[in-house]
Amino acid sequence: MKKPKLWYAIADGGRARFVERDENGAFRTVASFVSKDLHSRARDLGTDRPGRVMESATTGRSAIEPRQDPKEAAKEDFVSLVAEELSSEHERGAFDELILVAPAGVLTELKHKLAGPVSKRVVGDLQKDLTNVPDHELTPHLAPE
Repeated sequence: MKKPKLWYAIADGGRARFVERDENGAFRTVASFVSKDLHSRARDLGTDRPGRVMESATTGRSAIEPRQDPKEAAKEDFVSLVAEELSSEHERGAFDELILVAPAGVLTELKHKLAGPVSKRVVGDLQKDLTNVPDHELTPHLAPE
């Protein structure tokens, strides 16, 4: 029987990579992504002036706070991109099983955004931020198969 191909999706709000183990047990990155908004300031992401409301009692106008912080919106968009990439890789047959590795908030959001067929391939998750850990140092962080 063929051994299932296991991938690790390691992500945070601005960086992600897909990692697999080779036949010797060493980890290697298959694909990586970096958000174009990773190092942007929130004020740079929202370039338009905030909307205005007219007070009913006076002629004064007040700015409306945005419904969502632009930095948080950029993180959500990036997590959606990671989920879409996992779906396309799954359709290609790149992996049989998937382990998600991300900080708690990103992990929860990624689970919600995964398509049905991909979410069925998730065999585990780990609440850690390992995006800056090089491949050769992943072994102590990730449980052996």
